[in-house]
Amino acid sequence: MEKKLKILMLEDREEDAGLINRTLTKDGVDYTSQNVDTREEFVRALEQYNPDVILSDHALPQFNSLEALKICKQSGFKGPFILVTGTVSEEFAVSCLKLGADDYVLKSNLARLPSAIFNSLRQRQMESKRKKAESALRKQNDELVKINKELDSFVYSVSHNLRAPLMSVLGLVQLAKMNDKNDDMIYDMYFDKIEQSIHKLDNTLKEILDYSRNARSEVKIERVNLQQLMEDMFERLHYMEGSENIKKQITMKEHVPFFSDPQRLSVICNNLVSNAIKYRSPGEKNQFIHIDITVNENSAKIHFEDNGIGIPKDFQSKIFDMFFRATERSEGAGLGLYIVKEAIDKLHGTIEVESSPSQGTIFKMEIPNHSGASQPS
Repeated sequence: MEKKLKILMLEDREEDAGLINRTLTKDGVDYTSQNVDTREEFVRALEQYNPDVILSDHALPQFNSLEALKICKQSGFKGPFILVTGTVSEEFAVSCLKLGADDYVLKSNLARLPSAIFNSLRQRQMESKRKKAESALRKQNDELVKINKELDSFVYSVSHNLRAPLMSVLGLVQLAKMNDKNDDMIYDMYFDKIEQSIHKLDNTLKEILDYSRNARSEVKIERVNLQQLMEDMFERLHYMEGSENIKKQITMKEHVPFFSDPQRLSVICNNLVSNAIKYRSPGEKNQFIHIDITVNENSAKIHFEDNGIGIPKDFQSKIFDMFFRATERSEGAGLGLYIVKEAIDKLHGTIEVESSPSQGTIFKMEIPNHSGASQPS
């Protein structure tokens, strides 16, 4: 064994405990032991001694091995439980094994005890590895089911979102060809609608590109200048319709340097702020976007607050779903908030939303600070 074993013995006879110790020592087992003989001592030793193996006699005054086995299961003990007792019937021994005991050794044949302990430990280790492998396989299978489902939905929705503006442009071009009048206003109207369709197509393509990058690229951790990232984001969105009417405020409390994936953070913040601009409340005179950032050694807490049109309560649980649109004002493929959630998941972060119609929306994110040393898997 690589480490010294901690063995807890449930035995009320000192001479029998001595025989067990001599047998293990003679066989070269590297171990320490603690002996108890009451329920209270047994429960306390499970918590404080934290044994690797339990060796239990069957019958003790006011306590027995079956009760001890039950306590082990309830406590979450993961090591082998081996019955070490006098003569018992084969039927009783089989019953103990069915209830969860790893093995049984007769006191008349203690020479078999060391091999019983090591075999049980190996079996437990193999079982633990098997369960971990099964869990990983289930996780991979669930991920594949999710990917296949999303792929089917992705192909259908994207084909529709790509073809719709193209068909609109084609129809407008055909109408323009059919118009014999030399009317500049009509042509201006056609060009405006063509421009709108092209913008819709461009937004869809941008969302698809962000989706692909997040799904396929590895997380790259480096120091992030959050102040600069926010300023660059607002600069990119400066010419977005309605942006000039919104007061933008950033509050930064950066107690320590922040390390994360700047590309994903940029996509996350860009989507949230562009949504705030897109879904502003036209009748509101004092439109605003407030961004509050607090960085400590564990994480960055980033809150985005606006006083836009808000999100109905019935829709709030669906806004991070692929292709979900809570309003017809959406011009993309409906991937924006889905990409936000997926990117945050890649960074092992969390996001919550609070919103009321006509009152505005608050997105609360918490992104781990990876301190430049490790990357999320």
